[in-house]
Amino acid sequence: MTQKQDIAPSDTAAGHNSRNPGMPLDLAMFEAHPVNRPAAERRAATMISRRSLKKAHQAAWLCNAIRCIDLTTLAGDDTEGRVRRLCAKARQPLSAELQQALGLTAPLTTGAVCVYPTLVGTAVKALQGSGIPVASVATGFPAGLTPLRTRLDEIRYAVDQGADEIDIVITREHVLTRDWSALYDEVSKMREACGAAHLKAILATGDLSTFRNVYAASMVAMQAGADFIKTSTGKEGVNAILPVGLVMVRAIRDYNMVNGVQVGFKPAGGMKTAKDALSWQILMREELGRDWLEPSLFRLGASSMLADIERQLEHHVTGRYAASHRHAIA
Repeated sequence: MTQKQDIAPSDTAAGHNSRNPGMPLDLAMFEAHPVNRPAAERRAATMISRRSLKKAHQAAWLCNAIRCIDLTTLAGDDTEGRVRRLCAKARQPLSAELQQALGLTAPLTTGAVCVYPTLVGTAVKALQGSGIPVASVATGFPAGLTPLRTRLDEIRYAVDQGADEIDIVITREHVLTRDWSALYDEVSKMREACGAAHLKAILATGDLSTFRNVYAASMVAMQAGADFIKTSTGKEGVNAILPVGLVMVRAIRDYNMVNGVQVGFKPAGGMKTAKDALSWQILMREELGRDWLEPSLFRLGASSMLADIERQLEHHVTGRYAASHRHAIA
């Protein structure tokens, strides 16, 4: 693992959604880069155990986690009604009474709503005027094994429907065979198809075999212009785990050190509790700094996490835990 260094500030202030312009493919930035797996696992474990957040501090971090959640529905039985309910939850993730008890004066919303391309239009209408971006998975999610032309058309369709962000999936074979030129060209074409929409590159790290592959895939995706790199589709056998996240954020830091560009990070899949929300934020704060605790650079792909965050915040206010069914997502 590389040693921690200071982060160069972006030319655009955090929160203004600056784009990653990408750069030519540079194998020297990752081909010979070793990753010490035991060291990464040890660092991830000790980082979380050393920091304890209690009472008002914990409540503040949990409220910030809500701001960074991509509230998502990606089920085969999704309907327009379900998406509208999800959007209503995104607009007001906490009850008015709980927000007042927490002393929240500014509106609190989730970071985005993420749906399939055919439901983007429904989400755009439901979120009109809220300022909440609509994200859409594309490119043959979750496997990404449809023809490239079809995947690019899917991106263009979602953007045409009003998507502000596109979560693409890469071809894992390119990583497993270390065909970095093919991976770079694929992501570059997807980035071009996104137009003004931000591109979040899902690496499906549970399929990539080694931490070294995770680092290399992260770097190639960023060089090709990805605005975010994301751990998982949520459909792999192993999804977001902290040691893999550490490798990815170290890649983000190294990329930033070369060209000063801030790239976002999104863990997704397997995260269900408020404790998970705190752990991932601690990782971002320790490794990348305060800028990466903003939704412009950090997202949590874990809708089920919201219910537990609500329960913890209600316990903070009342001293009692509410039944889980009182905090349904939609």
